[in-house]
Amino acid sequence: MQFKSILITGTDTAIGKTTVACGIAAALRGVGHRVGVFKPAETGCMDTGESLRQPVDAARLKFFSSCELDLPSICPYALREPLAPSVAAQREGVHIDFERLVHCHAAVASQHDVTLVEGAGGLLVPLTPTLTFADLAARLRIPLLVVVGSRLGAINHALLTMRYARFVGLHVLGYVINFLAPEADLAAETNVGVLADWLGPPLGIVPHLGEIAETPAERERFAALFSARLPIEQLLVPP
Repeated sequence: MQFKSILITGTDTAIGKTTVACGIAAALRGVGHRVGVFKPAETGCMDTGESLRQPVDAARLKFFSSCELDLPSICPYALREPLAPSVAAQREGVHIDFERLVHCHAAVASQHDVTLVEGAGGLLVPLTPTLTFADLAARLRIPLLVVVGSRLGAINHALLTMRYARFVGLHVLGYVINFLAPEADLAAETNVGVLADWLGPPLGIVPHLGEIAETPAERERFAALFSARLPIEQLLVPP
């Protein structure tokens, strides 16, 4: 196995990074891999009655991967306001320690065959006042999988993301197109062909999946769907 970790990044916020990461995690788990998940920072986390933050995306990643680590290990920084991590942390008086993220990732990766690291927003979203998720990928020396939410504007966002990643020397495994609505509009329909012309064919196309339940049956459905639509094992040993 060439890569023990993959950064799941996206062309924007709310384009399906968590859904795709959960599907890949379930599929890898389904063929026998021990799958770790890591969400360096999650924003928009609600306070619970026990004065604890609930990082919803990290919890979903934990469920679909069957990762046995606790949520603070999976998501070291759970922040209240739905902003870029750097901004949310500053407003809350929290210091995001970049080296702590490196060590936390290493702790997760050391216990699993493969670890999926989910970003927040896009590749250049700031984690700290001076460092982005692109910098984290470079520091961890892990490749990217780019999730493209198929909607108006996706072509520009996808090209910018892919070109910037390659410009700064990050290894890009490829991109996945995720449909965001049950009925595709003209932009969503034509994005597939245009992106293939500019970037080559996607690694996979994910249909709109609707509301997602955290149940064993849903996890198995995800495992089957993503195994059929993405070259799951090839993600781990790219050419």
